[in-house]
Amino acid sequence: MTKLANIDWGNLGFSYIKTDFRYVSNWKDGKWDEGKLVTDNKLTISEGSTALHYGQQCFEGLKAYRTKNGDIQLFRPYENAKRINNSAQRLLMPEIPEEKFIDAILQVVRANEAYVPPYGTGGTLYIRPLLIGVGDNIGVGPASEYLFCVFCIPVGPYYKGGMKPVNYTVSDYDRAAPYGTGMAKVGGNYAASLYSHELARKSGFADCIYLDPTTHTKIEEVGAANFFGITKDDEFVTPQSPSILPSITKYSLLYLAKEFLHLKVAERDVLIDNLDEFKEAGACGTAAVITPIGGIQYKDKLHVFHSETEVGPVTQKLYDTLCGIQFGDLEAPGGWILKV
Repeated sequence: MTKLANIDWGNLGFSYIKTDFRYVSNWKDGKWDEGKLVTDNKLTISEGSTALHYGQQCFEGLKAYRTKNGDIQLFRPYENAKRINNSAQRLLMPEIPEEKFIDAILQVVRANEAYVPPYGTGGTLYIRPLLIGVGDNIGVGPASEYLFCVFCIPVGPYYKGGMKPVNYTVSDYDRAAPYGTGMAKVGGNYAASLYSHELARKSGFADCIYLDPTTHTKIEEVGAANFFGITKDDEFVTPQSPSILPSITKYSLLYLAKEFLHLKVAERDVLIDNLDEFKEAGACGTAAVITPIGGIQYKDKLHVFHSETEVGPVTQKLYDTLCGIQFGDLEAPGGWILKV
């Protein structure tokens, strides 16, 4: 195993740390170049880049995990390859061939192996692929050139000292427009959420719940994560909507709930007025895996699920199962793990 970087692994947070190498590839004249690893973490782009003016950019997030025997593995990277291309299609950007995307990820992880946290620390290597419109443009339209980049940073466990429930409040603002770019992982969706997140934080909540933009009656997302609930008759439920980002973590949990925990599962409308149907609730995504929801503030009332201080048993089992697979402690469903 490569000698590890000189990092205090026990105190890692989720902040930018410059690693040794990143991958860069350029699209011009209708094709991608071969791409290469570089050491410079600065991108030089034209002032006319559409990413700067018109938000023509998308990105992904995934992790590399070190297993007990020292191996490194990726979790469902082919799903990230599909999703970035779905985002690219929506914004009229060139798709990245799946084999090129996966090769770039593997190159970056192998070149930065020293930054993959040791097994047992709870840390991971967070990988950020991004695709942006560049070149000398000014009119509103697709860029003439594009840049695909992959970099990585070591990050610590989302929860120091164990998973804990947090409370959310329902926002009056929308994260995405009906038939807009909600299903694409584009920066504009996140920029639109900054103000409502800050309002929620200043009111003492972890983040806000977004309702559907058409009727404001159905739960869609929880901050930058997907929502799920466990009903009183043990059904795993998650919202279905054309403006929700299709979370790889959510669909993994949906599968595990059915096949590993033998729960009923459903993707359907989740009415904000029907919170009483759930005994547990959570938010899920790459960064935290699962964030248990203690309570949701709605119409001046805090609706508490299992507990504001303790994680529900089904939520805990889902978290332990998914993390066990990601770190190589449990056997994964076929095709979920790619060894580095």
